[in-house]
Formats: sequence, structure tokens, C-alpha cells
Amino acid sequence: MVNEKITTVQQINVHTVPTNKYKTNTLVWKMKAPLSRETVTLRALLPYVLQSGTAKYPSVKQLRTYLDELYGATLNVDLAKKGENHIITIRIDVANEVFLQEKTPLLEKALQLLADIVLRPAMENGRFVEEIVAQEKRALKQRIQAVYDDKMRYASLRLIQEMCKGEPYALHANGELEDVDGITAEQLFQYYQKTLSEDEIDLYVIGDVQEDAVLQAVTSHFSMPTRNVRSSGGTQVAHKAPEKVNEVVEKQDVKQGKLNIGYRTNVTYNDDDYYALQMFNGIFGGFSHSKLFINVREKASLAYYAASRLESHKGLLMVMSGIEPSNYEKARQIIEKQMEAMKNGDFTDEEITQTKAVIRNQLLETIDTPRGLVEVLYHNVVSKRKRPMEEWLSGTDRVTREDIVRVAGKVELDTIYFLTGMEGVE
Repeated sequence: MVNEKITTVQQINVHTVPTNKYKTNTLVWKMKAPLSRETVTLRALLPYVLQSGTAKYPSVKQLRTYLDELYGATLNVDLAKKGENHIITIRIDVANEVFLQEKTPLLEKALQLLADIVLRPAMENGRFVEEIVAQEKRALKQRIQAVYDDKMRYASLRLIQEMCKGEPYALHANGELEDVDGITAEQLFQYYQKTLSEDEIDLYVIGDVQEDAVLQAVTSHFSMPTRNVRSSGGTQVAHKAPEKVNEVVEKQDVKQGKLNIGYRTNVTYNDDDYYALQMFNGIFGGFSHSKLFINVREKASLAYYAASRLESHKGLLMVMSGIEPSNYEKARQIIEKQMEAMKNGDFTDEEITQTKAVIRNQLLETIDTPRGLVEVLYHNVVSKRKRPMEEWLSGTDRVTREDIVRVAGKVELDTIYFLTGMEGVE
């Protein structure tokens, strides 16, 4: 189904996935390091500085012009948290040269460009270019600020901060606003060198590609410094049982209240119960046929939206809902009632069947794009637990009612966060 071959070249794990399903070839460079307060903001800035210029194309304009010459190749960077890891992603999508009239070695050129971005950045006086760093610091501050301005994202952030206080996971992937101004070009360059020598690095090459040609190109273009990789050894999750439910009410000038509830699932991607947990979430709040959506939003009309999502590497379940501030107690009770129903096995065989079908379709849809396929495959790197695609499908199919109830029994309420208007809770 998915033919992934993994070879280590210069301590880079190269994942080649040959397929003729796509018109493009996709390169995805992932760097993984533990989340930490000291480095989170430096790390959030780094990929944006790297994508702003290389030694050969030292400005955004020159780099973008070259991407256009590669038949409109695209370059994107991204940051994410997976469990207690902070992941940098750099992605290049390039046309499959087979479809071009003149046979330009586009894949080779794209790999060379990626190597230039990560290994040969634009520099001055032995460090990053001051002007680029200053510009990207301004942009990073705007990205961090944007979360505070979007109350839906803000409530999700605040729930995590309250729930995971003192744990690395409380940090935001974009870093801390108060740390941005203090970062210098020199300090960022030193941190960049440290990431090259210590981060766990995975390179995915997906498309109409030959493994030998990919490995040859990686060997010739990626001359890595001596590496002393910190292996994060899978996601060891601190399961701290909540002593009492943490309830936080925050008042701001908002019209719509945000009621976000956090649970500890005590199950992660590493565990055998992972598929049952996915099923539990699907029936509880993950989809439009779920209990939260139907009972809180549709039947009781208590919420503008109501859904739940999992953080599979950290073992968290988050409920997000938008409500009238005056409906706080009612909405909270009805959400808790849906959780009780799950723990009591109060769901139908039809809900089980429907959820299995939706999970299956969602997975097949996700791996239908190169980007989605990489995200699914990368779970195996973060967790050290290998789950081939076929196992995802058969594992989900095998989940029974008893499995779902057992997993529901492990879910513990941890934190209730409510963002409400100035007039308070009625």
C-alpha cells in the first residue's frame, strides 16, 4: 500500500516513497528536538530565516525567482509540537520531470536547493544576515500575536498552558513573545549549528523517484557536520493523575464564550489501545456524527461549535466549544453527560460502524496527498512504534465495543477553561 524505504545517509534518515500517484515530487525535511523554554523561540524563528536566503540566492526575491525557474516549485516551512518534541518542517514541491518536454533534472535540483537552504544559508560576518533576522523577528511577533487575537486558538492555547503547567508541552510551537526582541543574529546562528549536530533529522522524498538516485543525490549534496544526535527515545509521557479538577475562568471583552475542557487519556500512539482511543474520540466528539456535535450543538442548541481532538503522543483529549456565556453550566453538564455515556458504553453499533468508516476514509484521504502521507509516516519516527498503513486499517476494524469502553474508563478530567465576557458568568 505504501512502499517506504528507510536508509541512513550521513546520520540523516532518508525515507524514499516511490509512487506514481502524484504529478509532483515532494521533499520534506524534518528536524526534531525536545521542547524547551530556553530554545523554543530561537527554534520558532530559525526555519523562517533559513527560507529567506541561501549563500547562492541571498535574498527572498532571488530564492523565489529560482523556485519559479524550477517550473514553479514551492517552498514552505512549518513548526509543530508532537508530544514533548518541537518539530521544524521544510518542504519543497517540484514538478515531476517526466511530464516536461525538456528533461531538466528537477528532483536533483530540488534536493540541491534543499541542501543549500539547510546547510548553506545566507550569511554575513560569520553569522546570519542581520536584516533577514530583524525582518523575521517582526513576522514571528505577528504570528505569536495572531493567536491572542483569534479567541478560538487563544482558548486552546490557554487550556494547554493551564493543564500542562510545568511540562514542556505547555510551550507554544511559535515561542514566547517576550523572548523575540532579545535574539541576535549571532545567537541564532549558534543555535542553528547546534540543531544540525544534535537534532534527529528525517528526509522524506515522495513521488516518481528511484531510491538509488535519491540516495546518490543526498550523499553528494548533504555534507553534514559531525553529528552527535540526541535520540529522544520515543515519547515518554509524564502521566500525572489530576488530584482535583483545575477550573479556570478568564474574562475578556468577548461576545462568545469559549469553553475548553482537557482530559488525560493515559493512552498514546505507543500503546495497543491507540486504535480504540481513536474510535472513542470519533464517537465522542471527533466527527460531525459525534455525540458532542449532535447533543450539544444540534439538539440542545447550546454551542456554536463543539468538538474534540486528541494529542496522541502526549495522551491528551481536548474539547473545544463556543457558547453563550450564560449557558456555561448547561453546556458543561451536557458535555460531561456525553463523557459519562462513553464510559457506560451508551452508544450504538451503528455509531461504531459509522465511525470506523469515517476513520478509514479520513486516513485514505490523508495519505492521498504527499503532505498528509508524510505526517502519517512521521508518527512512527516520533513514537518509535511502527504502525504500517495496513495495520492502521485492520487495527481500527478490529476495535470492539468493549475496547472503546475500556479506553473511556482511562480518560480523566483534568482542566476546565472558560473564556467569558466582562459581565461574567450568570
